[in-house]
Amino acid sequence: MLSLTAQWLDPDFAPIKAVLHSQECRGSHTAQAITCAFGKMFEMWKITKEKVHVVVRDNARNMAKATSEFGVPSLPCMAHTLQLAVSGGALSQRNIADALAVGRRVVGHFKHSPLACSRFEDIQKELSMPVKKLQQDAPTRWNSTYYMMQSLMEQKRALSAYAADYELPATLNATQWGILEKMTNLLEPFEQLTKDISSAEATAADVIPAVMSLTRLLAKTDESDKGVQTAKRTLLEAVCDRFNGVQSEPLYAIATMVDARYKDRYFDSDKKGEALNMLLSVVDEMAAGGNDHQEEAAAASADDPTQEDWNPAPKKARNKSLQDMYQEILAENDIIKQATAGETASQVHAYLGEVTILKKECPLKYWKSNQMRFPALARVARKYLTAPCTSVDSERLFSAVSNVIDEKRNRIHCDNAEMLIFIQKNLPLSLTQKYNDKN
Repeated sequence: MLSLTAQWLDPDFAPIKAVLHSQECRGSHTAQAITCAFGKMFEMWKITKEKVHVVVRDNARNMAKATSEFGVPSLPCMAHTLQLAVSGGALSQRNIADALAVGRRVVGHFKHSPLACSRFEDIQKELSMPVKKLQQDAPTRWNSTYYMMQSLMEQKRALSAYAADYELPATLNATQWGILEKMTNLLEPFEQLTKDISSAEATAADVIPAVMSLTRLLAKTDESDKGVQTAKRTLLEAVCDRFNGVQSEPLYAIATMVDARYKDRYFDSDKKGEALNMLLSVVDEMAAGGNDHQEEAAAASADDPTQEDWNPAPKKARNKSLQDMYQEILAENDIIKQATAGETASQVHAYLGEVTILKKECPLKYWKSNQMRFPALARVARKYLTAPCTSVDSERLFSAVSNVIDEKRNRIHCDNAEMLIFIQKNLPLSLTQKYNDKN
């Protein structure tokens, strides 16, 4: 399937999402064929290329080439990039791969034997442990391997008791158990990050801070790394390689700058000036174009009695390991006063000179409350904070299709299936719009 979803912000900085297409992709999936499909989709909805800020796609070469040939800017899915970094880095190490192979055989034994599964549940009850099944991993999803290792570690006592009474196709030795435990701890920040960027609120602004915090965490050495130092070093190299140049990508850099949680605090010292120049250039360009909707929304926000003060005191981070890296980078980047020249430049420097909001706060609410103070920057924020950093919406759409086309309804025509998905996904948006029109 080839899906097309749209995201934008209304005048009140409220995010809106809509499903435009979820159509069958017939024939060879070449870049030329996908480009042709793009053209038909955009023509049907009368969307001009000039209105497209960015297309977020998966990392396949045909998709990258198709968006390039179609003439629209695109960004790869961050979740897919993390998948490639972890799979090609840590999980490819020989000792780790051997431990995982044994773990898969153990899990597979219980998956294919109801008798073994029943005996295992009895042992869990005898040990007063929660009755849980071991999780099988999928080669295309590194986090499924993480969950498998986690489930094996949780059931270590039960597995040892089972092996004492019954036969297993393979058993993990002490060294392999240690590797699984350390790899689980090592991959925990990746799992947390994957969840964060897969949320509905995640945007392209989250990429640079996430990469900087993750690389800093991997660069730190600890006594608990013994036995997985090579894996950790390989992971760091893979992340640096896969995300090389993100600070120089305007779509990422400008989005990060206008996100009040990050601003310019997560850029390397030699990249801050470059990012600032990118932002100033876009602000001047958009300020010259003007935006009536922005001015109307700004006037409305000035009368909003619920406008909040966005200079909160910092609080303790929720997730200690990865979140501490965010706070550490913020603490090291003190506010630097810069000379201003021009109205838009004054807005930019005044905005950057203020303290960042908490990471758990919503940058869109910040701009709803502060668009009157920084109108030129608010125009940029409305444009650059619309793009997600992953193609999760399309992935979830593919999962929804399996609820429409199944074994009991396997002869439904693809066009009818697409219309059912279209109605299911867009009905809440339609109902909301009708409610707003009545009120």
